[in-house]
Amino acid sequence: MTSTPPFRIMLTMRIHPGREAEFEQTWLRIGDAVTSHPANLGQWLIRSEDEPSTYFITSDWVDEAQFREFETSERHLEYRKALHPLRASGSMATGSVLTHLTGTASLPVPAAG
Repeated sequence: MTSTPPFRIMLTMRIHPGREAEFEQTWLRIGDAVTSHPANLGQWLIRSEDEPSTYFITSDWVDEAQFREFETSERHLEYRKALHPLRASGSMATGSVLTHLTGTASLPVPAAG
């Protein structure tokens, strides 16, 4: 039996310089608005090493339809309102995860003995 691959959201956010710490704190504080949705599989916040005011947010969803439902919800509007004043610009890309290759460092270490 094959399951539907996760639907992935990939955001790029450029934050007003000097407001990076505030953005990170706000993102953590309000993150439950996303992760508590029954169709959300998790999300990640990544800060660019090349541009300290640029962040990447990856969010995985059970499917596109449920993400789109969330996208038009009141909880998403409140989430966006909290982040909007900190944001200089942003963009979004979407896609379906086709495959995942686990790296050696992710494999469990055999027990000694």
